[in-house]
Amino acid sequence: MLITIQVNNKKIRAEKGETILSALYSNGIVIPTLCRMRDFTPTGACRMCVVEIEGRDRLVTACSQPVEEWMKIWTHSPRVINARKTIVELLLSNHPDDCLYCDRNLNCELQRLSEELNVRERRIRGKKIKFRLDQSSPAIVRELSKCILCGRCVRICEEIITSTSLDFINKGRQTHVGAALDRDFNFSSCIHCGQCVLVCPTGALHEKHNITEVQEYLNKSGITKVIQYSPLVPAGLAEALGVKYNKEFDKIVNAILRKIGFDKVFTTGTGTDICIKELTDQLSERIKNRGVTPLIISACPAWVKFAEQFLPSLIPQLSTLKSPQQITGVLIKTLVAGQAGLKPEQIFSVSVTPCMAMKFEARREGMMRKGISDVDSVLTVRELARLIRLYGIDVANIGYEPADEPMEGRSSAAALADVSGGLTEGIIRSLYFMKVNKDADKQVFKKLRSVNSFREATIKIGEIEVKTAVVDGLAGLEKLESSLASGIKYDLVEVMTCPGGCVHGAGMPFLKSGDEIKNRIKLVYQADETEAINLPCKSPVLLNLYEKYLAANKEIADRKIFYTHFEKRNVLL
Repeated sequence: MLITIQVNNKKIRAEKGETILSALYSNGIVIPTLCRMRDFTPTGACRMCVVEIEGRDRLVTACSQPVEEWMKIWTHSPRVINARKTIVELLLSNHPDDCLYCDRNLNCELQRLSEELNVRERRIRGKKIKFRLDQSSPAIVRELSKCILCGRCVRICEEIITSTSLDFINKGRQTHVGAALDRDFNFSSCIHCGQCVLVCPTGALHEKHNITEVQEYLNKSGITKVIQYSPLVPAGLAEALGVKYNKEFDKIVNAILRKIGFDKVFTTGTGTDICIKELTDQLSERIKNRGVTPLIISACPAWVKFAEQFLPSLIPQLSTLKSPQQITGVLIKTLVAGQAGLKPEQIFSVSVTPCMAMKFEARREGMMRKGISDVDSVLTVRELARLIRLYGIDVANIGYEPADEPMEGRSSAAALADVSGGLTEGIIRSLYFMKVNKDADKQVFKKLRSVNSFREATIKIGEIEVKTAVVDGLAGLEKLESSLASGIKYDLVEVMTCPGGCVHGAGMPFLKSGDEIKNRIKLVYQADETEAINLPCKSPVLLNLYEKYLAANKEIADRKIFYTHFEKRNVLL
């Protein structure tokens, strides 16, 4: 039911029961917020969205106040602007003055609000908060002196990720956000997904940078520098560098990386194709032997750590196959090293990924052999963009170059794996082609491509039916557990920690609007529609790799090197 309200002396229509903030946004009126997150229950904690309502003595928070018919509202009256300015000044009173050195400089919401509200002097002085820097996590750095207590990280961790690694600690001026028992991150249940980094409005949470380490090795002689990047990286990089993306940009990325100083450039998409092929073989074997438990995909390192901590009963059902990053990394340290006549320790292997949890995964005990890591350093897309700017490379004036053999290409199914449900689709399509010898109709995967946090589909392949489930964001795990408890039998289950998949990974450029995720997903689906090679089993690169290289290499001929192990983890709760 639509009602009429008056905003800044103009009548607008609003839906009865919606909040003032929602009504304002629907009518193109923007007011600042700090604690608000779309689709979350409003808290009114930051008070930045206050508005003036005729007949009320106090200003009210627009995010939590429902509209009422013929309500008269002023969104930018002198009283409102002064209140917002005072709130920002209070936040700045004990905030560090290190903007030039801050990770979020020029991309900080507090900084932007200070500029918009014309804060040009320090009128309010408070005692500076001196919290120690927490760098214990392999993926996330906490600088609590920059925390403004908006609560976004707490809510995303509790309501979307369900890891509940963060909470408010102490009272009054001593209130701050911390992990269990106020310990460092490495003692907590943090799964390193980095979604808290994406929602943090300041630099209180940011990724742990490996740029300096990479720079040092790029300048070392006697070391072969090798880099791999996942299928989504070129699109994310184009977004971060402000250039338009097209398929040819992948070849530009290859040229850029060689210009920076890397000797070999590979695509992680080849590793994704291997992952799809191996999982397809596992699923086929399980169906053949009439397995009663589902095969749960383990390609998401944040999900694997979550399962090890909170759902140890599911560990036996997890595929022990390594992630595409680690599969590519192990091939670099074995196959590529062997071809070049190098020892594994003579190769410095870097991975570029949209996922911050990959930084943690690269340091897992099961991801190294004889004390040597399969992947030595992991960069996010944002870090690679910084590295490119640091080396002064003009992206607009650089040629096209192919990636290096034997991991120079991928199928469109590998790119599809960056979207939640895409890896499942790639596996089922591969199994369908294996059994029926023709491509599956993509319409049967419509349910897997929906936006629900939990979705399931039954696909008929010849005379068999394969029941699949996709958990899109860990909030959907509750429905999966309920289904399993009720006796529903799944053949294949995919779990992605970040809602939407790697397109919403914490290593991607910061979002300016919700439409940007939709655009990333659209690019992935477009690639699947237009690229000639749509399945790993059709990829000349993969066929050549298996038939020529892997079969001839004794160390990896049995493919056991692609597998690892998972075990229960005990952490502070």
